[in-house]
Amino acid sequence: MFKSIRESLKRTRQSVFGQIVSVLGMGEITDETWDDLEALLIQADIGVPTTMELIEAMRRRVAAEGLYRADQLIGALKAELRTILADAPPFALEEPRLLTVVMIVGVNGSGKTTSIGKLAHYYQQKGKKVMLAAADTFRAAAIEQLQIWGERAGVPVIAGQPNGDPGAVAYDGIRASRARGYNLLLIDTAGRLHTKFNLMKELEKVYGVCRKSVHQAPHEVLLVLDAPTGQNALAQARKFKESVHVTGVILTKLDSTAKGGMVFAIYRELGVPVRFIGTGEKIQDFAPFDADQFVEGLFGEG
Repeated sequence: MFKSIRESLKRTRQSVFGQIVSVLGMGEITDETWDDLEALLIQADIGVPTTMELIEAMRRRVAAEGLYRADQLIGALKAELRTILADAPPFALEEPRLLTVVMIVGVNGSGKTTSIGKLAHYYQQKGKKVMLAAADTFRAAAIEQLQIWGERAGVPVIAGQPNGDPGAVAYDGIRASRARGYNLLLIDTAGRLHTKFNLMKELEKVYGVCRKSVHQAPHEVLLVLDAPTGQNALAQARKFKESVHVTGVILTKLDSTAKGGMVFAIYRELGVPVRFIGTGEKIQDFAPFDADQFVEGLFGEG
């Protein structure tokens, strides 16, 4: 059985949100309560701007609802955390169309190729005909890795020669998907290039090929972020968003970090929803992001 979101949040819950429950578990609300809460939220990697907004929103709620006990702040905190995660736009992968094209971007080491394999498996289980395109041509190992994950997921992989044109591979993937009747194409892209290349320019070329070849493509650009890198991942995300119009995030290695709070910073500071969470090593350890489950999973025992 795959790991649940709650189970994968165990470290975050034990290290930070468990402390928040303790801090808010006794006495009346004081200035010290607010100071402790602020420090713990920042420690959870929610980020300073998002933390300040949260504290301000909770202070307003306390005044409006006449709350005075520290333990009443748990419900207020959950409500405000849910508010941050509300209003994600519809997810293009769930919409019916002849061919959905998805670019997967992210730095090497973030779990990008693994996430593509898991995503392929997830949608194949839901009845989609999935194909992969190996447009990270600058690392021979990346092509081989994707082919291995393609075999595990039982989906075909379109690949070119190492150091070939990534745009050409994306185009071949689109053409092959149409010719063979596949309705979901996941395109792997470079996470690092040799210094003579500009990574973002190469990604923009692949993006342009998708736009010219399929109506409204790429329908999603999913950025794979490594949860343990915390705020560093946000800095990466800003660059990718500027170049290739990132529409959503896949957050990996959530089970191995205490920094699950960065989900809120991603939403609040980037305006980009988290779409999937990698919750372990197995191909099934991959879950669609559910805001209510996520917020509940941050609190409680264990």
